[in-house]
Amino acid sequence: MAWNEPGGGNQHDPWSGGGRRGGSDGGGNRGGNNDGNNGNKGGNNQGPPDLDEALKKFQDKLSSMLGGGKKSGGGGNKGSGGGKPRNVFALPGLLIIVALAIWGAMGFYLVDQSERGVVLRFGEYQDIVTPGLQWNPPLIDEVRMVNVTRVRSLTQTQSMLTRDENIVEVEISAQYRVADPRDFVLNVRNPALSIDNALDSALRHVVGGTDMIDILTSGREILGSSVTSRLQSYLDNYGVGIQLQTINIESTSAPQPVIDAFDDVIRAREDRQRLINQGMAYANAIIPEAQGQAQRVVEQGQGYRESVVAEAQGQANRFNSLLAEYQNSPDIMRERMYLDAIEEVFGETPKVLLDVSDNAPMMYLPLEQLNRGQRASGASQQSNTDGVDPRVLESLQSSNSQSGNPSSSSSSIRREGR
Repeated sequence: MAWNEPGGGNQHDPWSGGGRRGGSDGGGNRGGNNDGNNGNKGGNNQGPPDLDEALKKFQDKLSSMLGGGKKSGGGGNKGSGGGKPRNVFALPGLLIIVALAIWGAMGFYLVDQSERGVVLRFGEYQDIVTPGLQWNPPLIDEVRMVNVTRVRSLTQTQSMLTRDENIVEVEISAQYRVADPRDFVLNVRNPALSIDNALDSALRHVVGGTDMIDILTSGREILGSSVTSRLQSYLDNYGVGIQLQTINIESTSAPQPVIDAFDDVIRAREDRQRLINQGMAYANAIIPEAQGQAQRVVEQGQGYRESVVAEAQGQANRFNSLLAEYQNSPDIMRERMYLDAIEEVFGETPKVLLDVSDNAPMMYLPLEQLNRGQRASGASQQSNTDGVDPRVLESLQSSNSQSGNPSSSSSSIRREGR
């Protein structure tokens, strides 16, 4: 028979120390009192706890706390079992304590490093909490988390009228972050919509004061800086707590139906500017060269004038000197002038005159070879004497003619022409 079979004689469970499950209660009451609360007081129970019995003990304690008495047992025990009077405030107090514990636990929250918490107490601004574990009374304080490090972006594409009454399409993007969490949460209802409207207003104001050609070509950087300053002033006046990071003009173009014509105009303007730059470069290259050539011609003219004047003055002085000498001795001067003229004439002619007597042998001179040698030596002398003073050359030639001319040492050369 199983140890726990009902009505059996074996009432020893495997974990008991040999005593009966419903052993003696220490007071001799074995027959009538079947209360399970006193069943194991007398025995040595070393087994696991009974869940039903533990739950029953908890209910008894709760009943005692609430003021309820134990009911009298059945059988032959007719004694009075009246308990303590019930406490009507015990259960509400317990419920209040549990509710307060749950309410307090709901107030703990964690603020991330990139966030700030705006605390509102009954809808009124109270404080800004920093990162970490924080506690605020729930249902009283409301905490709105705001990310203050994330860079938000906004993009718009609008068709706008320029100052010269043309239409352009502008695509612009803005990057911003939250600088003041309190203003970002409380001052405006929808910060994203506010900055969208402010960007559209600032862009239209700047584009409306700019010519279309500047927007399409070189004025995009100026357009971006102007929109940035104006948009930041709008946001500061609104008090939205937003700080602009960058404003980028993504693209600017003419309306689609006329974009080809505008591209042709822009290319024509670029070609014109390119031709102007080429002309300026050519002018800057040719004008200094022409000015240098003009200055060189002027300097050459001045040098020629000075040389001609100096030569004329020298000839005039020479003539005056010869005239003075001629007046002193006319015969000698005529003879000298005649010799100088004959020397100049015969110095350029290839002919040689020889006076040979009857008894003298015939002399043969290779005139052609002598002439070629003279021409070659004259060319070499000319190349070697480039840049030498002409007066030095004249003195050298006169000395050579006096030392090596056969007419000076021989009486066989006849002078004619007188």
